[in-house]
Amino acid sequence: MNPRRKQRLMAVGGIVVVVAGAISLMLYALGQNIDLFYTPSEIVQGKSGQKPQIGQRLRIGGMVVEGSVRRDPDSLAVSFDLVDTGPIVTVSYQGILPDLFREGQGIVATGHLVGETQIEAQEVLAKHDEEYMPPEVAEAMKGIKHVKPSESSYN
Repeated sequence: MNPRRKQRLMAVGGIVVVVAGAISLMLYALGQNIDLFYTPSEIVQGKSGQKPQIGQRLRIGGMVVEGSVRRDPDSLAVSFDLVDTGPIVTVSYQGILPDLFREGQGIVATGHLVGETQIEAQEVLAKHDEEYMPPEVAEAMKGIKHVKPSESSYN
């Protein structure tokens, strides 16, 4: 084999190894930051036949159970129960809850599984219904009459 050809082959091989290494490191880093979404039933019964591991980072969504919100009077610690259609999961959170948070409301929490049915959340997001409209917009729309396209004067 020609020495020049051998040198090119070594250079191409080195580049392939470096690129493959960089791609594998990126995929490993991305895998560490994946938050799988679970419902309370999926945490207790498993998702696709596999339960989440204790210590696993995850997102959970469900409805806050009526009467389950417990606040610590000396700190910002709060805990509440979440439910979907089955089992109940307890979420504990240290911080200020969103303004839309209330019992009977849907929420999504990001955190770690610390027990079979216990989650320690780092973030709590409150979901609002599709009918929500800011008060200013609702006030402005009171005087607007909706005209169906068939009734318009564009004919």
